[in-house]
Amino acid sequence: MNYDDIIHMKHPTSPHHPRMSMNNRAAQFAPFAALKTHVDKISEAGRLTTQKRVLDEDQRQILNRVLNNLLSHKKEHPFITIDYFVEDEYKEGGSYVTVRAQFKDIDEINKQVILRDKTTISIENIYHISVYKNQD
Repeated sequence: MNYDDIIHMKHPTSPHHPRMSMNNRAAQFAPFAALKTHVDKISEAGRLTTQKRVLDEDQRQILNRVLNNLLSHKKEHPFITIDYFVEDEYKEGGSYVTVRAQFKDIDEINKQVILRDKTTISIENIYHISVYKNQD
C-alpha cells in the first residue's frame, strides 16, 4: 500500500470532543494487561515438569566407565549423545534434554563434560551417554 495521498495530512481533530490525554488512553487498555498475566499463570500451571532420576550404583558405575573411556579417547573427539536433566527456573523439577555433539574433555574440578561447541554439562545431571565411532 502506498500512503502518499494521506501521509502529510493534518491529524483529524473533533470540534465537539477534546483530545484524550495519554494517561486516559493507556487506561483503556489496562484491563487487558491483567488478562495476559492471568493467561500466563494458567499456562505456567499447566506446564509439566519431571523429577530428576537418581542413578543406582550399577548405573553410576556404567556412567563412570563411559566417562573414563571418553577421557582416554578425547583426542579423537568422539560423537556422543547425552541425556541430562535441566532444572526448571520457575517450578520444582525440570526436564530431560538430549544433545548429540562431539566430546572435547572433562573438567574434573567443576565436574562437567565439555563438548566441542563449548557446551558444558554437569556430570551430576547426566542420566545416560552413548558413544558413536563416527558421525552417522
